[in-house]
Amino acid sequence: MPFVSAKEMLIKASKEKYAVGAFNITSIVQLEAILEAATEMKAPVIIQTSVTPAKFLQPEVIVAVCSVLAQSADIPVCLHLDHCTEVSFCKKCADLGFTNIMFDGSRLNYEENIKLTREVSDYCHQKGDITVEGELGTVAGVEDQIKVTEDEAQLCNPDIAVDFVKRSGIDLFGPAIGTAHGVYKTENPVIDTERLFKIHKKLNYPEIQTPLVIHGGTGLKEEVVRELVKNGGAKYNVSTNLKHILIDSIYEYISTHPDEYDPVRIDSHMKKATKERIKYWIDLLGSNGMAK
Repeated sequence: MPFVSAKEMLIKASKEKYAVGAFNITSIVQLEAILEAATEMKAPVIIQTSVTPAKFLQPEVIVAVCSVLAQSADIPVCLHLDHCTEVSFCKKCADLGFTNIMFDGSRLNYEENIKLTREVSDYCHQKGDITVEGELGTVAGVEDQIKVTEDEAQLCNPDIAVDFVKRSGIDLFGPAIGTAHGVYKTENPVIDTERLFKIHKKLNYPEIQTPLVIHGGTGLKEEVVRELVKNGGAKYNVSTNLKHILIDSIYEYISTHPDEYDPVRIDSHMKKATKERIKYWIDLLGSNGMAK
């Protein structure tokens, strides 16, 4: 199936009260594992990469490989650029074939955030079926070497969210609600699920128009994840968990096979571990069997 943009799949998810997993990759083997797991579970999926891995792997290569693999999959696949702060790189990835672009202006002042996000939105919409994600407020933690401390993190104001979405022209909205990139420092982080629901009501009642995105999905308890989905989260980002799976599984294999020098077996072990984790997330998010 050819690539699709994110909005249509997420409107369906929002209406039917499940979320689509948006999984960050740092390697081609991870990409294969994610698509294989989603295909086996007949789940729509979003493949995403932040800027540093995208530049390292080269966006042209990511588009080419993902496109070939998606063609043989009978599920909707979206290719997303995550947390990009460079307007020029957003445009480059749109030109190359990414079908969803996030411009992250959350650390800019409000008007500058709107201005640059609008520039990306207009460019992508003129290109064709490319949707755009924006963020308001800041998510604590580290994503793609961008560090935000908890003291700096600001939660999204539901009333301002309506103005931001309208003026920026975005298709998907990531509000800051207390989630964090990376590993949570406390066992029970305070996540404002009610704030998410208020924003969802303001933007998407009586009709779903701007699906909501949950950033910082790694490390939350299952009941919190389900509550976020119930309250309007339609795209659920997972990055740190997959980095840990990649590194830990490789370390595990090398540690238990110290005299073996076969990269394919190492990659196969990592791929299997990644597939198992993707299937876990698909089940938890309720997207199993939803690729219809």
